[in-house]
Amino acid sequence: MKNKVSLMLDSGAFSAWSQGKPIDIDAYIQFIKENEKYIDHYINLDVIGDAENTYKNQKYIEKHGLNPIPVFHPMREDDSWLARYIKEGYEYIGMGGMAGGTFNTSQLRPRLDHLFSKLICANDGMPKVKIHGFGMTSLDLMLRFPWFSVDSTSWVQTGRFGNVYVPKYKRGQYVYNENSLKVTVSTQSPSQKDDGQHFTTFSPMEQRQILDYFDSKGFIMGKSEYHKEDRKTYKLKENERWANSVDADSCRDLIENIGKYVPPEKLATKDVVEVVIEPGLSNDYKLRDELNIIYFLDLEDSMPKWPWPFIIKSNKGFAF
Repeated sequence: MKNKVSLMLDSGAFSAWSQGKPIDIDAYIQFIKENEKYIDHYINLDVIGDAENTYKNQKYIEKHGLNPIPVFHPMREDDSWLARYIKEGYEYIGMGGMAGGTFNTSQLRPRLDHLFSKLICANDGMPKVKIHGFGMTSLDLMLRFPWFSVDSTSWVQTGRFGNVYVPKYKRGQYVYNENSLKVTVSTQSPSQKDDGQHFTTFSPMEQRQILDYFDSKGFIMGKSEYHKEDRKTYKLKENERWANSVDADSCRDLIENIGKYVPPEKLATKDVVEVVIEPGLSNDYKLRDELNIIYFLDLEDSMPKWPWPFIIKSNKGFAF
């Protein structure tokens, strides 16, 4: 707590719902009370697809002296529930049930257009309440609506799968209001064999721009080498680890090409050691996480400060 971090506590309702597991609301209340001094906001224990019981949980938690952020599920619930929360004076409302790939952007956009224009925002387009978007990963939707806040775990998955976000570079500056590049940099990614999917398959000019971005944020690509050892007897050195390969039957290609670059799909998991010569984005997921966090902080800084007006732009042309 020395360097204060703003924390929002989610109940885990969406994860529990997707896994078919219950959450004890009294245990959740107790946890909030025990840790309230560390938490800036906490979320109601919503019931996915059941607006009535979600509302009852809101009131039940409030009876225990707490003030959770209510949750509305735009793709599963009637407008009247959101209208009720707004009428009752809630100033901060969560919109959930949109994550997990259940609904795509083209499905969410018209529904959110309706809610922001008719209920959330006044006639001048300015939001009347703060809205938090749960699982809001679409840049298009993030930039289209005046959210007060959003959350997503996709950035973690991005780094763990060997990828980093790189903003587009236009007219001498990085652009954040367009979809970024998702560049695979891991030395152990099978995408190295696919053109335009891995850093090594980009053109020299594209590679230079990507490396310039890394350098501007204080990161380097890193370097690893590989050698074969017997997993049963070999003891790893400080800068070594067993390679995570996607193909455990082609180690011979590594041995035949010692000293040369070998695609990771040619490495055998049980017999190949990765030697980290220089830690960097290509061989350290924690560094990829850091760079991806920086990307989203820069994206946040590039966006207009809340509140800002939401105005639906009419489509030009003829309708038949």
